[in-house]
Amino acid sequence: MRSANIQRATSETSVLLGLDLDGTGKSQIDTGCGFLDHMLTLFARHGRFDLTVECEGDSQVDFHHTVEDIGICLGDAFAQALGDMRGITRYGSCVLPMDEALILTAVDISGRGLLCCELDIPAPRVGEFDTELGEEFFQALARRAGMTLHIRQLAGRNSHHILEGAFKSLARSLRQAVAIEAAFADEIPSTKGVL
Repeated sequence: MRSANIQRATSETSVLLGLDLDGTGKSQIDTGCGFLDHMLTLFARHGRFDLTVECEGDSQVDFHHTVEDIGICLGDAFAQALGDMRGITRYGSCVLPMDEALILTAVDISGRGLLCCELDIPAPRVGEFDTELGEEFFQALARRAGMTLHIRQLAGRNSHHILEGAFKSLARSLRQAVAIEAAFADEIPSTKGVL
């Protein structure tokens, strides 16, 4: 089974996260931040990943540590669930319209963690969520999962739509990238023989 359970405890947060790459999109999310709960719920649904997240964080300060540590845990879960990455498609991409917003995401599960993010989010906050934390989440995820991740905003004026488009586009790109290619199920998708 391509699944993982991650536990992370620091002086700032306590995170329990479960991930099944071959799920149906079910989720149970409680991060203490309503907007982040919404983003992770739709991430699970559009990626067809089963995802559970419980987090207690120092939200009396802000949601920075919560968002970053959940990104770290999700990245660790992807890395663990993928193992040696045998048989995966490796690459995935999606151009996703979210009302007036249009987001392009491309991912390479390469073993090399890198984020190239070009989002121009006009509002500093959506609800209690600082919009700059979107990039913090994507950065932590990409580094810990060992993926090259490009996220680019092609259009958009509404901050909620831009972030939602990014999470949905990422989910659909990852769904492609982690899929097993039946004809190559026993192969590592690299000329090096290892990722």
